[in-house]
Amino acid sequence: MAWTRLYAEAEPQRVNRWLAQSGVCSRREAEALIARGLVQIDGETVADPGRKIQAGQTLVLNDSAQAHLDTQLSVVVHKPVGIVSAQPEGAQVPAARLLTKAALFGPPSPIPDVRTRFAPMGRLDMDSRGLLILSEDGVLAKAIIGPESDLEKEYLVQVAGQIDERKLGLLRHGLQLDGRTLRPAKVSRISDQRLRFVLKEGRNRQIRRMCELVGLNVVDLLRIRIGPLELGDLPEGRWRPLTADERAALLRPGGA
Repeated sequence: MAWTRLYAEAEPQRVNRWLAQSGVCSRREAEALIARGLVQIDGETVADPGRKIQAGQTLVLNDSAQAHLDTQLSVVVHKPVGIVSAQPEGAQVPAARLLTKAALFGPPSPIPDVRTRFAPMGRLDMDSRGLLILSEDGVLAKAIIGPESDLEKEYLVQVAGQIDERKLGLLRHGLQLDGRTLRPAKVSRISDQRLRFVLKEGRNRQIRRMCELVGLNVVDLLRIRIGPLELGDLPEGRWRPLTADERAALLRPGGA
């Protein structure tokens, strides 16, 4: 059934922005749907991506647009060490290469093909392992890695070096990377050389660089949670589709 909604805001708003705020699709996806002639306002096809919708007008995404959005695929992967999250360089192997029938974990599911344009929802560097989400879903990407995202990411980290309360205090609050102060982190010691990190940001190789600043060297890094989504019993090197309920949970404010 086509997506239909009455615009009730007082001020006019660009169609692509309103669709993104409504959680229907990303701005870029909205612009693509407009370019394909799949968006209407009060029965008139929208041709201009800058078109604004006015109070009292009704916007409709036709059945083709809704079908396109409904078939956007998102998958959960347990990424091993040695695999890159996104675009490979040289002989590197991307995580999308793991999405085979043989590696599927759980009930039968459609297998992504080479035309599927996945993007990582929060990268894991090649030397790290654990929970990775690959998706075509722009709305999901905004919720997980957008500038306003408040989702926690949890990691189990084995380190080499002397751990003490001063270093833990610095890791929790007080470090800078690239001239910017990091957001407070939850860091706890779970065994002699193992730490638990809970972050709400994802700077490039952040945990490894944080540890280096306090004289620790990361030996192993495993991501076990993104918001409400846990790695669970998904074996290393295997994948499964993200469920509709899991997507909805990730889209709720704070992943609550």
